[in-house]
Amino acid sequence: MKKNIFNNGKWQWVHIDLAAGEDGSSLSGLPDTCVDWLSSLSPDRNNNLGMETTEEGREAIWGSVIYHQNMEEQQDKTIFHYCLTQDLLVSNLVDFSLLYRLTEQQVTKKLQHAETAIEGFMVLLGETVTSFLQDIDAFEDRMHQLLWQLKEKNDESVLDRIIQNRHEIIVWKNLMIPIMEARDALQEAFGDSVADGIHYKRTYRRIDRCFEIINQYDDEIQQMTDLENVLSSYRGNEIFKTLTIITMLFTPLAAWGALWGMNFEIMPELKWQYGYLLAIAVIVLTTVSLYAYMRKKNWTGSTLRNPKGKKF
Repeated sequence: MKKNIFNNGKWQWVHIDLAAGEDGSSLSGLPDTCVDWLSSLSPDRNNNLGMETTEEGREAIWGSVIYHQNMEEQQDKTIFHYCLTQDLLVSNLVDFSLLYRLTEQQVTKKLQHAETAIEGFMVLLGETVTSFLQDIDAFEDRMHQLLWQLKEKNDESVLDRIIQNRHEIIVWKNLMIPIMEARDALQEAFGDSVADGIHYKRTYRRIDRCFEIINQYDDEIQQMTDLENVLSSYRGNEIFKTLTIITMLFTPLAAWGALWGMNFEIMPELKWQYGYLLAIAVIVLTTVSLYAYMRKKNWTGSTLRNPKGKKF
């Protein structure tokens, strides 16, 4: 068990090694419900947020957030379990190498400026969201490339990438929800005064910014999906229209051929000198007439072109 004291002893952060079997039951100053929760933790299992507000001055919240998730493997994730009071933060060990930009020493330096454990907790949430934003920046580049591929080289691989990106956006939302829930629960548990802290305000806005970006990309992917649906529907209609036209144009040939193939006893045209040419002429004439009728109805042209005199 590792303890760090910050801001001249105003609050402390206790790290518990869950893999080594530590459970925090020996810590003082925690509500019994919080101790019970710590005792039931496992390193790889996520837990919902809870709080204790029975005794004034000993309020506490606890829960879990995922601060690193492999977008290809569900089980490849790293969870931050926490239990928080006014002056004490208890958590499992944090792998700072998974967070972008800041080292453990730099995070510790920022924590020294936090007035309370609540403010320190918001610093950690803020750095987690910053790490998410770095990954979302890389996602932005992929989205930009995909947007132009949709126009220039649209095929099944583009649709597959749209689906992958949409799944990734859903994962980002899923990661952000516990963070937003923890942020909002702080005021519920500890009162409105926690919102006056500089780190709370900064992280609050960062969380909102991250969630707004995710929502914007979600809307963009939805529009790309709608565009794919329109293109697929239009091309599918063109294929069916072509097959229908071919079928109709061969209908006269099939009908006349079936009639003359019945070999009735009385079929005088079979003995005519030019009966064969007449049969061909009848087939061609009916086929051309049928094609002219379809063309007049605009069944052979663009399905998007309006008939004359009509707007829709």
